[in-house]
Amino acid sequence: MSTMQVGRPPGMGLGSVMVHALAKNWWMLLLRGVAAIIFGVLAFAWPGMTLLTLIMFYGAFALIDGVLAVVAAITGGAPAPRWWLAIVGLLGIATGLLVFMMPGLTALVLLYFIAGWAIATGVFQIVGAIRLRKEIDDEWYLILGGVVSVLFGIGVIMAPGAGALALLWVIGIYAVVMGAIMVALAFRLKKFAHP
Repeated sequence: MSTMQVGRPPGMGLGSVMVHALAKNWWMLLLRGVAAIIFGVLAFAWPGMTLLTLIMFYGAFALIDGVLAVVAAITGGAPAPRWWLAIVGLLGIATGLLVFMMPGLTALVLLYFIAGWAIATGVFQIVGAIRLRKEIDDEWYLILGGVVSVLFGIGVIMAPGAGALALLWVIGIYAVVMGAIMVALAFRLKKFAHP
């Protein structure tokens, strides 16, 4: 008795399907990277901003990144396990909405919320990279992005008493580094895109 894989092109392994899906929507990863870089640059441009403004900028960043991740998961175009991208997107949307609904959260609670989001995002990026390691070159971009996210989250948890200005710089650096990694990965994936 033979089994037939439904929805997957014949002869195409799961990793190849994932690469195809990611490559087809490389521009979504590019947009996520650009949004992260813009957020990081804004954090550097206004170092004297109030904590409320920082919270709102972070909420907007998390919401936009989450929406783009969910759209990328839904419009993947190929049947691949995109659940991890959908979860990251939903976490980002939830983070952004909670920040907007409760801007008066204490800095400590916000810090732990940011740290949890960064760690979850990083873990899912590393998992995605491991699944793609046999299919694409330079999957280390995705692994590096995941490691940066996890380290950022752990760093925030370990030093929650940092001042708002120091937090602003750390978040800005994180956003720019993550954005640059996403942009680089998007352009690497673009070469796998087929018309």
